[in-house]
Amino acid sequence: MRTPPWRRWSSCRPCGRASGHGRKNDDADALSVGIAALTSPALRTAEIDAATTALRAVVEHRDDLVKTRTQTVNRLHVVLTRLVPAGARRQLSADHAAALLRGVRPRDAAAKTLRALAMDLISEVRQLDRRIAKAANDIQMAISASGTTLTQLHGLGVLTAGKILGRVSDVRRFRSAAAFASYTGTAPIEASSGDVVRHRLSRAGDRQLNFCLHVMAITQVRQDTPGRAYYLRKRSEGKSHNEAMRCLKRRLSDLVYRQLIHDADAQKAGPGGHSGAALSSRAAG
Repeated sequence: MRTPPWRRWSSCRPCGRASGHGRKNDDADALSVGIAALTSPALRTAEIDAATTALRAVVEHRDDLVKTRTQTVNRLHVVLTRLVPAGARRQLSADHAAALLRGVRPRDAAAKTLRALAMDLISEVRQLDRRIAKAANDIQMAISASGTTLTQLHGLGVLTAGKILGRVSDVRRFRSAAAFASYTGTAPIEASSGDVVRHRLSRAGDRQLNFCLHVMAITQVRQDTPGRAYYLRKRSEGKSHNEAMRCLKRRLSDLVYRQLIHDADAQKAGPGGHSGAALSSRAAG
């Protein structure tokens, strides 16, 4: 009996679907990776940079601390609404919560318990604030030691630059700016139909890097920057806000890629070498 074309095609795929059931598991993924590594001579050898690994660990640790602080403040809000008639403001700090509690003199057991609980939560918030500040200081020191110039780009601060460096690691592993844009999730996906040419948002790529570029784009749009001029030009061409922002984020991805390449060339050249191209923060290239 002649094998159908679809079955012949399925048996040639390196993803373990030769049986035809179309299922996917870890063993099949491992086999696919092994076949791809053996048959692709252009693959780069994975290298672990200790400084980059440490930076990423500190950045992720700070993110976890910030998330925990938010949860603690939310619990503190709930307790304060049962102690203070007007509650507390949205941006609640430990000092403001303590000031509110100083005016609370509970007499019944329930209110006393709630006040004691609120004091414990305030203590937790203060401790988290100290740990977050220490983590931010560690990131600042790591960024200074790395010699990166990412913070010279408009819209990138120390924390976002640290997140980019920690997640990108060796920028030379990306063969082009387009490959880097695909990794950051800023490369648009074509969704054209008929005579209408449109692109939609890509959900692929590293979402943390995509978030950094989104923050950078928002900052540039809100201020008088080349990025804002580029955004307004796209809006004048008939693009929606989201479409214009996607275009801007794609340009900013190229800008960050060029800056990372510039830094890598400068470090390779050493103190006595050439530092490469001049710095530029123009979003429109």
